[in-house]
Amino acid sequence: MFYVVVGKGLRRGLSELDRWAANGFIRIDLTMQAHLETLGQLERRLDFAIPASDIQTAVDARLKGVARTARIQGFRPGKAPLKMVAQNYGAKVHEEVLGEKVQAAFASAVQANQLRVAGYPRFEGKPATDGNFAFSATFEVYPEVKIGDLAAKEIERPVLDVTDEEIDKTIDILRKQRTRFDRVERAAEKGDRVIVDFKGTIEGVAFAGGSSDNFAFQVGEGQMLPEFDAAVLGLKEGESKTFPLSFPADYHGADVAGKTAEFVVTVKNVAAAQLPEIDADFARALGVEDGDVAKLRDEIRKNVEREVKRRLSAKAKEAVMQALLDITPIDLPKALVAMEVQRLAEQAMQEMQQRGFDPKNIPFPQEAFEEQAKRRVSLGLILAEIVRANSLQAKPEQIKTIIEEMAESYEHPEEVVKWYYASRDRLEAPESLALEDNVVEFVYTQAKTVDKAMSFSELMGQQS
Repeated sequence: MFYVVVGKGLRRGLSELDRWAANGFIRIDLTMQAHLETLGQLERRLDFAIPASDIQTAVDARLKGVARTARIQGFRPGKAPLKMVAQNYGAKVHEEVLGEKVQAAFASAVQANQLRVAGYPRFEGKPATDGNFAFSATFEVYPEVKIGDLAAKEIERPVLDVTDEEIDKTIDILRKQRTRFDRVERAAEKGDRVIVDFKGTIEGVAFAGGSSDNFAFQVGEGQMLPEFDAAVLGLKEGESKTFPLSFPADYHGADVAGKTAEFVVTVKNVAAAQLPEIDADFARALGVEDGDVAKLRDEIRKNVEREVKRRLSAKAKEAVMQALLDITPIDLPKALVAMEVQRLAEQAMQEMQQRGFDPKNIPFPQEAFEEQAKRRVSLGLILAEIVRANSLQAKPEQIKTIIEEMAESYEHPEEVVKWYYASRDRLEAPESLALEDNVVEFVYTQAKTVDKAMSFSELMGQQS
């Protein structure tokens, strides 16, 4: 997903400070005076002051509240003199009040100057003058996003119609996944599974990974280097052959890459592949209880069409996102990029933990995530502007359709739908998908759209 990368604040049109005010945490005082200074393209500094009398008044009021329940040795709860309460709690209360007043004063100045703050401000205190507490806040603002000329941009839209040929190919793949191998006494042919012993040497010396016993592979299926496949073809059970093999220069084993080895291979078993028939047993094995082959084809067609639609959508989305990046140069707030870098790094660490690795032993340099973070932040800002300017917000029926489509691949789709609607937070992912779909369709209507026919193999990433 692209749209949610900058966070909920973008989608709801609120900065962190906006939410403080909206939740009643601070009181906005539009009468406060502040000086705004531009430090760079996006960097700003606000200088403001808070009257010490305001701070003291708020501290006194809060201390009176604390005094009602304060526990001080020698006094019953709430009965200690206010002076002693101030001695025990005054510093903490003063710090709390000052922090809230600084946030409130900053929010007031931000609202008065109609600023959109990106990230969090950095506050610094200054020497007090004229009975005021002086502060400065350094921060970044959101950039102005101007979408480039879509009408001049040519964007490809991938297309593919699912035909009987695609269904047949899928069934063939399912058959191959259930291949049975039967021992034969003839010479090995392409597609046979063979079990071999082999030993390789380079200049008479054995090397790591160059020897194995009872090693099984399918001949001619790309599992071995071509010279190895060629050597085994035509050999019967019990026969051996010595042959040279040249490792490619880019071979994954650095010790042997670009070198020529001599191998001795002995065939111990030859087994011919037996594909299952497309019959009732085959259909039942794939979940069709009554064994109806026609039902099996219908089910496979639905699954293929759903997967094709998903992949076409993903490719179309990627094409649109890249086009938007190409035509919309944008200055990025460093704060947002840093936050996204941190989020990506934490996500990577969690994924490593889930795979059983200890992230403490794996370096996670921040710069490794910087380009991805910049891309995601850029797209977040661009998509937010397109949605705002063209009223492309997700509609409830769109979200419902997306959820139902995602649920189709589960055994009990109705339970999946209920799960999504049980929590507002769970709806954020399908809502973001709907927003992205709206943006993609909008961009295609504005740009020069060129349909690009794709083959099934190309779309599915299959080797020909």
